[in-house]
Formats: sequence, structure tokens, C-alpha cells
Amino acid sequence: MTLQINTNVAALNAQRNLGRTNRTLGGLFEQLSSGMRVNRAADDAAGLAISEKMRAQIRGMRQGQRNAQDGISMLQTAEGALGEVHGILQRVRELAIQAGNTTLSSSDRAAIGEEMLALRSEVDNISNRTRFNGQQLLTGALAVTLDGAASTADTVTSTANGATVSVASIDVSRAESSSTYNLANTGAVLTASVTTSGYTRSETFTVQDMGANATQAIDFEQLGITINVAHDANAGNVTGATIATAFNGTTAVTTASSSAIFRVGAEVGDDVALSFQDMRASALGSAGNKLSTLIADNSAVSTSAKADTLVTSIDEAIEQVSTFRAQLGAAQNQMETAVNSLAVSVENLSASESRIRDADIAQVSSELVAKQIMQQAGVSVLSQANTAPQAVLSLLQQ
Repeated sequence: MTLQINTNVAALNAQRNLGRTNRTLGGLFEQLSSGMRVNRAADDAAGLAISEKMRAQIRGMRQGQRNAQDGISMLQTAEGALGEVHGILQRVRELAIQAGNTTLSSSDRAAIGEEMLALRSEVDNISNRTRFNGQQLLTGALAVTLDGAASTADTVTSTANGATVSVASIDVSRAESSSTYNLANTGAVLTASVTTSGYTRSETFTVQDMGANATQAIDFEQLGITINVAHDANAGNVTGATIATAFNGTTAVTTASSSAIFRVGAEVGDDVALSFQDMRASALGSAGNKLSTLIADNSAVSTSAKADTLVTSIDEAIEQVSTFRAQLGAAQNQMETAVNSLAVSVENLSASESRIRDADIAQVSSELVAKQIMQQAGVSVLSQANTAPQAVLSLLQQ
């Protein structure tokens, strides 16, 4: 056995172990005070990196939930206004049916026309003042439009028997934004197809023969695109097959900037897109006979023939409003489903992130007790190690 004074190895060993115990205790106190197992990258580098990605997803999903809820409020605002528009159209149709009766005098018809004029004006007023956060919802400001520079279907003409059928307009307000609709025919059957998100959807329409001054709406209802064609004044008949063939290989391309986009997820592309259609009188009604044209003044039902034409146009307007309300309802249900789905994802991701970052208080408390005992023991051992060299003094006594 050797006795040393200058180097107290036992004390150094006790100091080293006591220091390690104190550092461990510091970490345990930090975990208990913060509730977190990982407070810095050194605690768990891989766990920190993984949990930060989870946190980004969780916060993005929570914001997506709020976005969806705001979107639902926006849709409800538009749908509520359209309920009033529906009521107005029903009243105008009722008046038009009344005007079909020959018992009415000219002054009676003028009175009916005055009410129709006021109701038509209110349709426009409702559309103009229906806003959400300053954005007009029913004026077409948030509608998908046709990209005239990229489309080729809008310039199609079909000539036969000295007569010409040409495209009057293409309505894509119900279509997907930033999409290309390809047209192809087999005889008189015209097919429109579009590829979005990797999926191709197609719809067919059988084009009818057309005579002088006739109009026809080639309506791909499910895809949301309507091509309005018109025959000139010449008497020659143009067959549906001839018209459909003229569209073969052409495209209708929609714009990207106008439609409403609701970000209902944590990533780019987690969107619900909806085109808010123009619900003003100038956009409602049958092709060539919009309500703004038929009800321009109080002479709208001055004859039974005018009343009959108006009934047909109003029926088309009611169908347009009904279709758009159905789309609003479908989008609302879609976003409510997204909110529920996001809630489940947030719950599961939060649980996963908690398992990585949160401290197990029961385990940490147990470790704390053990380390506190070790600290007390270490202090006691260090005290004894510091006094051990004093044994040398007994050898120096005379």
C-alpha cells in the first residue's frame, strides 16, 4: 500500500463520478421542468429531426382545418344568397305563367312587367352585394374562364348545304381550372375528355341536326363545359355528324387564376377548387335569351308569346341556380370531410411526436430519486477521500 499527498486519486475518481451524477441530475431537472425529453439536439439528434418534421405537418394541418372552416363559411354565404335568387326566379316564373292568360289587359301586363323588372334588378343586387371578406361571390369574379389564346374549339365553323354553324360561346364556369378539354367525335357523338390529377374523365353528347337560325347547347354537364353553337339564316340543313366532325381534335383550355382555391391540407396541392359562377340576370337563362334581355323593361310579357319564351328561359335559369347550389353543397360536404380527416391525422401525428419529444414523468421521477441518492453518496465519498491523505501525518509524528 502506498500513501500519497500530492495526487489524491480517490478524490479525483469521486469528483469525476459526482460530476457525472450532477450533469445527469441537471438533465432530469430540465426534463421535469419543461416536460420534454428532447430539449436540444444533443438530447436526441435523430428524434429532434423527425419530430420537427411532424410539428411542421401538424401545424400545417391545423391551419388547413381553419382554412376549410373559412371556406365552408364562404360557401354558406353564397348558398344562402342563392336561396333568395331561387325564390325570385320562382316568383318571376309564376308571373310569366299568369301573363300567358289572355284575360289580362295591356295595363295588367305592364304591371306584371314592372314587378318582373324589379325582381330582375334584385337578382343583380343580390349577386353584387354577396361578398365574403370583400370578395364578390356571384358576379363571376371567382369563375373559371376560357383561355382564348390556347383554345381551338372556340373558332370552329361547320359548313354544309350553303349554311354555316359556328360557335357562339363556350361556357367553362363549372369546369376545372388550368385544364385542357379534348374533343373527338364518332359520327354525331362528340366526346370531351380531361385529365386531372392523373385521372381521365370523359363525357359524350349527341349533336343534333340544325336548320336556319337554330341554336344548340352542346352540354357536357358532368365536366362542366357547354359549347353554344348557332346556325346562320340560310335555309340549308347541317347534320349533327357534320357539326361534331368539325370539333374533332380541337381543345377548350381553362384559365388558372380566377377560381377559388381552398388549401385544406399541409402540403402544396392539398386544395379544393371551385368556380363561383356569375348569377346575375345577364348570365341566367337559355342561350340567346338571357333574363337581362327578356326583362329589359316592363314590356317583358306584353304578349303571350313573350311570356312563353320567358318561361323557357326561367326554367333554364332555375336549373343553372340549382346546379350551382348543388356544387356548393358538394364542396361544403367535401371540406367538412377534410376537416374531420385532418383532425384524425393531427391526433395521430401529435401522439407520434409526443412519444419522441415528451418526457415520461414517472420514469424521470424514478431516475431523479436514484441520482439524488447517488449525489449524496458521491458527496460523502468525496469528503472521505479528501481526508484520507491525512493518515500520512501519523507517520510524521515523533
